[in-house]
Amino acid sequence: MKVALDAMGGDHAPAVNIGGAIDALRYYSKLEHLYLVGDQVILEAECAKQGLDLREARVSIVHAPEVIGMAEPGAKTVRRKKLSSISIAMDMVKEGRADAFVSAGNTGAAVAAATLKLRTLPGVDRAGIASALPNEYGLCHILDAGANPDAKPEHLVAYAVMGTAFARNVLGVKDPKVGLMSNGEEDEKGTAFTKETFKLLKQTPGIHFVGNVEGGDLFETELDVVLCDGFVGNIMLKTVEATAKAVSKWLKTEIKGNPLRLCGAVLAQGAFKALKEKSSYETYGGSPLLGVNGVVIIAHGSSSALAVRNAIRVGVETVENRVNLRIEEALATMNVTVTSTE
Repeated sequence: MKVALDAMGGDHAPAVNIGGAIDALRYYSKLEHLYLVGDQVILEAECAKQGLDLREARVSIVHAPEVIGMAEPGAKTVRRKKLSSISIAMDMVKEGRADAFVSAGNTGAAVAAATLKLRTLPGVDRAGIASALPNEYGLCHILDAGANPDAKPEHLVAYAVMGTAFARNVLGVKDPKVGLMSNGEEDEKGTAFTKETFKLLKQTPGIHFVGNVEGGDLFETELDVVLCDGFVGNIMLKTVEATAKAVSKWLKTEIKGNPLRLCGAVLAQGAFKALKEKSSYETYGGSPLLGVNGVVIIAHGSSSALAVRNAIRVGVETVENRVNLRIEEALATMNVTVTSTE
């Protein structure tokens, strides 16, 4: 299995990408070859600094002289910077030289490059990002988490099918439960958009649709996929991340302010460590962009080496479990045309 890593992408590139690459090569034997895509001079220097031997058969650098900055507009910059690390790594997937693309760089650029170069799968109009959140029952994926802010109801139906295929084939969930994010659990709740989506989902075969869900259900209800447009999903994901960071900061402040609490914290440090691992995005690595004709994994912009390593793992697992084929099969067996009911 071959992975093209955008080694110049992310807030802390290329150091964390090289660190993540070293660990991925160490831990994942199914990773046959890892391509580090980026400025060759910079990457060679970073590899030497971290002790990554480029003479090793399983790793090599693919030169890309341009970098797409985190704040640059996605689609326009992809068209303008044809020699960027994102563009060249995506071309490698398109041409079959790599099985998966992984990047912690500009999300808009990665989505645009994937859509322009790989195109979407048959039956898919818009791709969606599936981002994992831990809950009481395992993992719940928000879909879409930012790729398609102006979604239509039929797009969410496709997300339901794709999310189900991913949960079943990669996460091993036998009967993935799908919910629709709304402002109430009652069937009649929501906007015109969510009401129309609800009607379509109720008549979509091959998915286990449980109805409307609310924000609290992300953590307290047995759900595998929660559907929403990319605007709502991105805000929801960033709010959850910010809340987790704030609570962690407040907790540390309260503990450090009292000697007795410090003693208790020492005794509970195992629990704190387990909670951190469960709630940290680093553990889950990257989010698959479902619906494009290739495996694309988008990692957090502030990814650490651990997050990059796990993003590579997600790419390997997605390829290994042939998720795109399962999505195509699921859409084909639906044998229905998704249209508005109005």
